[in-house]
Amino acid sequence: MLLSFKEQGARLVLGSFNDHQSLVDAVKLVDVVICAISGVHIRSHQILLQLKLVDAIKEAGNIKRFLPSEFGTDPARMENAMEPGRVTFDDKMVVRKAIQDAGIPFTYVSANCFAGYFLGGLCQPGSILPSRDHVVLLGDGNQKAIYVDEDDIAMYTIKTIDDPRTLNKTLYLRPPQNILSQREVVEVWEKLIGKQLHKSSISKEEFLATMKTQNYAEQVGLTHYYHVCYEGCLANFEIEMRQRRLLSFILKSTTLLFMNT
Repeated sequence: MLLSFKEQGARLVLGSFNDHQSLVDAVKLVDVVICAISGVHIRSHQILLQLKLVDAIKEAGNIKRFLPSEFGTDPARMENAMEPGRVTFDDKMVVRKAIQDAGIPFTYVSANCFAGYFLGGLCQPGSILPSRDHVVLLGDGNQKAIYVDEDDIAMYTIKTIDDPRTLNKTLYLRPPQNILSQREVVEVWEKLIGKQLHKSSISKEEFLATMKTQNYAEQVGLTHYYHVCYEGCLANFEIEMRQRRLLSFILKSTTLLFMNT
């Protein structure tokens, strides 16, 4: 991946979270910092390492915009999230406070659900390919969520970096046609394959009981599924009008895709 960036003209600069000066030196070469460090516990949860990057940006003093690793659920709206999943939101809020205390210009991108994580398995945790026979609905399957293609997330993120309307704001990516319930996602797939899937469901009590039997990393991820699919935390609030006008301008078109394989 890094070599492909280089082939397209990107200049690669080496830096390390274990070497403060290397971070400062790298930051001094750019105007905008976008951090995409992992916040997914099943791989590696490194959100708080960004505090070192905040220190480097503050020392360098030249950054016009910092976009920390967010790109999911807005942590500012998750103060009542359950353990252990709330650690993701709490850590992101610690980073936000450090950014704002340091007076660093910022944009927070709330991209909701990565389509690659959720849609392939029809919103079923642990599934990466859509079944042609059976699907388990989480609850009644009617809670709305928002699914955004990863390439679109990258594109809209880049659009924000020199847009004064997004400075020191949270940008919500909400393509209207991508706001769907699990049932609606399944219906899209059923139309593509030309058959109805057998459907069963798991209640929130059953889901939570099963979740407690998993290891810590799995529990963190399943907690996020719970808030999205049982509580509808992504789509159960309105964005104020000025933000919606901005979204209307930026999100001109998106596509929700399944591959019929």
